[in-house]
This record gives sequence, C-alpha cells and structure tokens, in this order.
Amino acid sequence: MSMAKRTDPQSPAPHTADSHDLIRVHGAWVNNLKDVSIEIPKRRLTVFTGVSGSGKSSLVFGTIAAESQRLINETYSAFVQGFMPTLARPEVDVLDGLTTVITVDQQRLGADPRSTVGTATDANAMLRILFSRLGKPYIGSPQAFSFNVASVQASGAFKVDRGADRTKTVKRTFTRTGGMCTRCEGRGTVSDIDLTQLYDDSKSLSEGAFTIPGWKSDSFWTVRVYAESGLLDPDKPIRKFTKKEMQDFLYREPTKVKVEGVNLTYEGLIPKIQKSFLSKDKEALQPHIREFVERAVTFTTCPDCEGSRLSAEARSSKIEKLSIADTCAMQISDLAEWVRGLDDPSVAPLLAALQRTLDSFVEIGLGYLSLDRPSGTLSGGEAQRVKMIRHLGSALTDVTYVFDEPTIGLHPHDIQRMNDLLLRLRDKGNTVLVVEHKPQTIAIADHVVDLGPGAGAAGGTVCFEGTVEGLRAGDTVTGRHLDDRAAVKDTVRSPTGALEIRGASAHNLQGVDVDIPLGVLTVVTGVAGSGKSSLVHGSVPAGADVVSVDQGAIRGSRRSNPATYTGLLDPIRKAFAKANGVKPALFSPNSEGACPTCNGAGVIYTDLAMMAGVATTCEECEGKRFQASVLDYRFGGRDISEVLAMSVTEAEEFFGAGEARTPAAHRILERLADVGLGYLSLGQPLTTLSGGERQRLKLATHMADKGGVYVLDEPTTGLHLADVEQLLGLLDRLVDSGKSVIVVEHHQAVMAHADWIIDLGPGAGHDGGRIVFEGTPAALVAARSTLTGEHLAAYVGS
Repeated sequence: MSMAKRTDPQSPAPHTADSHDLIRVHGAWVNNLKDVSIEIPKRRLTVFTGVSGSGKSSLVFGTIAAESQRLINETYSAFVQGFMPTLARPEVDVLDGLTTVITVDQQRLGADPRSTVGTATDANAMLRILFSRLGKPYIGSPQAFSFNVASVQASGAFKVDRGADRTKTVKRTFTRTGGMCTRCEGRGTVSDIDLTQLYDDSKSLSEGAFTIPGWKSDSFWTVRVYAESGLLDPDKPIRKFTKKEMQDFLYREPTKVKVEGVNLTYEGLIPKIQKSFLSKDKEALQPHIREFVERAVTFTTCPDCEGSRLSAEARSSKIEKLSIADTCAMQISDLAEWVRGLDDPSVAPLLAALQRTLDSFVEIGLGYLSLDRPSGTLSGGEAQRVKMIRHLGSALTDVTYVFDEPTIGLHPHDIQRMNDLLLRLRDKGNTVLVVEHKPQTIAIADHVVDLGPGAGAAGGTVCFEGTVEGLRAGDTVTGRHLDDRAAVKDTVRSPTGALEIRGASAHNLQGVDVDIPLGVLTVVTGVAGSGKSSLVHGSVPAGADVVSVDQGAIRGSRRSNPATYTGLLDPIRKAFAKANGVKPALFSPNSEGACPTCNGAGVIYTDLAMMAGVATTCEECEGKRFQASVLDYRFGGRDISEVLAMSVTEAEEFFGAGEARTPAAHRILERLADVGLGYLSLGQPLTTLSGGERQRLKLATHMADKGGVYVLDEPTTGLHLADVEQLLGLLDRLVDSGKSVIVVEHHQAVMAHADWIIDLGPGAGHDGGRIVFEGTPAALVAARSTLTGEHLAAYVGS
C-alpha cells in the first residue's frame, strides 16, 4: 500500500499555509495615496515606478514597511519599546500577508567624528580581535586596538563589612588598556585656535580688545568678567601681559570671582571659546558666527598618531609587518587579499567571517573604500550599499527587503552588479521591493507597480500593475518614457574661460592637472570611487566664485518647510499684513500667530515614558497651526493656512495674477517649479524630503545668487525619466544666463547633453584617480576608449 501511495501520480492538495503568497494592501490613504489597493507577489522582485512625488515611498516605506516594523515592535515588552522609534499605524484599511521588513535606505550614516566605515560595519571589531590574538608583541585585549577606548588607571581602598564590628580594608587597582591616541582623543585631527582672530593684542581689555562676535565691551557676563576679575590689568595692552597673566587669561581653570558684588565664574579664554562655539554643530550656528569659527579654528592631522587615531602601543603590535592602523588605511580590496593570505588554525572561523565581510565590500562595488574612511563622508548611495553588506551573507529567508533607489551613485557599469545582488536576495526566497527610476533595474523586475499619473495631489493612484513588457506597451508616463534616449548634441557651446586645477591629490587623485571649461555645461563622470567628488569638491581653488549644491541634510526642525527655507514666507506674511492692516508676525506659525495649544506645530507630541510616544493632531486648530482669529484674515480669498497647504504649482498660479498678485513670492515659486518641485506643498516639513528633493530645493534658493560657477552632485537623483528632460532644460537656462555649470553625474542623458565631458578612472580607488578622457560627448562615443564611452555609445544607439 505504501508503495502504491508513493507512485500515485496525483499530487496532494496544496497545504493551506502555502496559499499566503501575496502581500495585500487594501484602502491605503498615507500622504497622497488615494485609496490604493494592490497585491504584491511574495518571493519576487517588484519595482515601484512613477514620477517624483507620485506616492511610491508613501506606499512602500510609509505603509508596508512602517506597518511591518510597528507589528514587530509590538512583540517586545513595553520597557524595550520605550527605546524604539515611535511608529503610528498607517492609514490603511487592510494589510495582509506581511513578513519581516528590512529597510535599506539612503539615510546617511551618522557624521560622528568617531565613526568610520570599519566601526559602522563589523570589520573593525573582527580586526581588533585578530590583532589581539596574533599581533606581536601582545599588548592586550581587543580594546587595546580601539581608538574609541581610552586607557584608564585607578586605585583605591574600600571596606568590606564582615558583621559583628569586623571590617576589613581591601585595596584594589584597576587598569584598562585602550587604543585611543591621547593627543587627539581618537579623532585623528587636532584643532588649533588662531588667537589673532579672538582679540587685538595692541589694545587693552577696557579698550575693547575682543573681536569675537557678540562680545561687546560692556557685556557683564563675558568681557567685564575678564576686565574686573582682579586677575588681569584691564588697562594694559594684551601684548604686555606677563607670562602668568597670559596663562590666566588664556588657560585658567574655572574660578569663582566677585564682580560688583555678584559671584561669577572666570574661565580662560580658550576653554570658554571651545565650550561656547566649538562644542556645537558648526552647520547649526548663525552664519556670522559660523564664519568666525571657520576663520578662527584650523583642523590639522594629529602629529602624534598621524591621523590614524591610535596610540603608539596599538600601532606597535603587528601581523606580518602591518599594524592595525596600516590595515585600516589600506584599500578594502587590497585588505581582502592580505587577509586571504593569513593562515592560522586558532582563528580560522574569525578569518573566514572577516574574509566574507571584506569580499562583500568588493562585490558590492565598495572595494575602493578604506576602513578608516569617516562614515559621514559617504554619499547616500555609498551609505545604502554599506548597509547592504550585513544582509548579503544573511541566513534569513522569507524576509521582505525594501530598497530606495539602490542604483544612486552607480555608474552604468556598476548597475549590472547591483541588479545581480537584488536577484540573489530574491532567489534565496525573499521578497524584494525596490523604488527605482533607472530603466536597467526596472527591466529585471518580475512585477512592476507604476504610480501616478502626476505628483502630489495629482498622483497617489495605481496606473499600472504587471510585467515590464506590459508597462512598455501601456499608456502611462513611465511606459512612454522607458525607452527614451537623449541624442548627443550636434553643436556644443564654446567655453569663455577655464577653471585651472593643478596637481590635485585629494584622496585617490594622482596629481591631476585639468582645465574645467567655464561658460558651458561640463559633466564629470567615471565609475563610483574614481575620484569625481575629490576633484570637484576637494580640488577647486578657493575663491573661484563657486556655489556648491549637494544632497546633504538641510538644517531645520520639523517646523521648517519649503516656505520658511526659501524665504517665501516673508513676502506672503507682508502681503497678508498689508491687506488686513495688522502685523506680519501674526502670519507665522512660529511667532505671534501660533495656536497656543500646540505652539504652532499643528500636532501635539505626547511622551508616554517607556511606551512609544504619540503625535496627535491638535484639536484646537485642527492641524492648521494658527490661532482661530488669524484665520479670519484673508488675502485673495484664502486664509494663511490654506495658502501653506497649496502645492508650489497652485501657489504659483495664485500669486501670479489677480488680486493676490505678489511678484516677490511669484519669483521664488517660479524657481521651485523650474527645478521640478511643483508638487511639494509650501508647508510640508523639510524632514520628509528625499536627498534629491533637498538638492533641488537648495538649487532653487541658489538660482538667484550671483555665483558664477554652479557645482551639482547627481541632480538626477530621485528624478523620473520624464523629469530628466525638464532638468536638462533648467541646466541649459542656467548656462545661457551666463553661469558655468559643473555636474557630477552618471545618467547617460545628462552626459549626452553636455558640452564637455571629463571622465575619471579607469577603475575605482587606487585604480582610478586619473583623467581617462576630456572632450565632447560625440568624441567620447566615437572613441569608445573608456567604460563610460562604451555605455554612452550603447545608450545613444551609435
């Protein structure tokens, strides 16, 4: 009987557990989604496309990933949840079939000065253990090789109670050997303060010797403490101070002094400057104070550790003539080869794990980095790929991986490698969801979801679901532009001058001499890690009248929005005030007009101690952020909250004509529309913008600047195929208005549109750093002498 069962041709009925092979989203209303309902196949690669602002991130990150994370967080105890980020339930009717989501986004790694590529991954930890086991001479545990651990020595006595009046005094000593360089405290750089920027030593304190911003001669808390402390002669020029007076003036420890009967703390000038200016984030300082700090403080490589951050003892222990500082400074692809050559059975599992991690760096196209590279210097795309490394060798299956434009910062040559990695994750039995614009990655999808048709309020609906072939044949914006190809220009502009760079050697550049033409559109290209950013950002001569527009974070709180950042709110406030005969401050949610209940935030944040906090819409103002009396004032038939809720496109029309005509506001709105941000609402918090949107917002604010040279860092980031055309038009207008535009870019459409191309390479890291081509796009296509040339020729179809 058993044999008969085994050979029975009829397959058994599928198990109920195998029927859950779809992620079902029903009735999603997050951000601009309009009742979206879709079914996503599990264990497949699904790509989400659509114009910028169409709702892709709202669906993938704001709905699917957010709900999965929230449900996982709820499995932990209330105490543990207190340490986790607050996640509200997304606005969706049904979410079914979810699996654990691992989000790999483009958030830059923390710019902490103690964080490096090695510490952000497991590579440094494994190297420290390796050196503590095999390093000669032996200097201590893995901590002895860590630049974040200081050496400590302590000794003391304590009493042990033995009961019945019997106590015993026990002496103990404690030592911990760390690897931190004592001079720079593990930072690799030391700061030096230029005293000539702090005071004029030909004057006395009573004559106002201080040249520090905000330090007025009659300031009771700062200047008068020095003048009336009794420690210094206020009428003697500083250059005539005695050695002791100079020591007290510059370095004295905090000391209590009495000034006019008031007890105050006197402190040396240098520690006071370090506490009041240097301990703060430079970017968050007011512009005039930031300018002072940049003038007064110089950062130089630490002379004791030569920038390695490690103590002499940590650098003295070596494996095969290399110290841990040497290995961290090596290019990762070279380090992987070095580790492959080590053979010691006692640490075989450790070597195997380290080898896997380093090989993952190379495989993912980051072999040109070094482990001592500060993590804050990585681009968004590099940061995303560093985060991918820990997932490549993972034993987990049936996980949902969510990627946000993983091809950002990748040369066309590298995109194929990224595609292979995405397919490998899928083939292990995982669901892979990718938000992407590049046709090369869309082409490998098993399933495509196209959102649109427009951006912002005009988007948020599913325009197409199905295969790539179906998308190509369909009549959607993405489908129509999927096979778009920009042609190489027949005629190129003639340069009006040149920006000369000589002997550039920043990072991996190998003494590069290049003339970047001015008055034209110049594209700097090359594989990731070839030295493009080092050339453009690190080698452009000072005072070259350059406006640099990158994708770095915009400083601002959740109260900041496009209206406040661009200065648009000022003319709007003034227009409302003039029309109603009241003060402009009433029309600011951060000033007098703010709702008293939520202080103009629109929401009330409730801290639930160890439980996750909750943000609820303010019931008083219903999220409008203003007092009710302020909303009675109207301009052009709208109140101020209705204006801030408008999209840029609506507002441009509103302020452009009729009774609401405001030329100052209209000019700023035109610039925002020009850079492709017409879908943003004026009051949208800056914290919700993507890297590409942040760059375009900065570009809009700089377009009115007098700067003659604009440097853009991958402006096509986050742009749909249909929007790239608009960007090219904008770049042309900038050049035609007399500006010089230098673009670091991988997108072939921008390369084809350039007047001049500078191609770096031929490889990444120490295999790059050289100019491999200079000339017109047509000459590059004709020569096909570089990787870029081959891919550009294939793109334009020549």
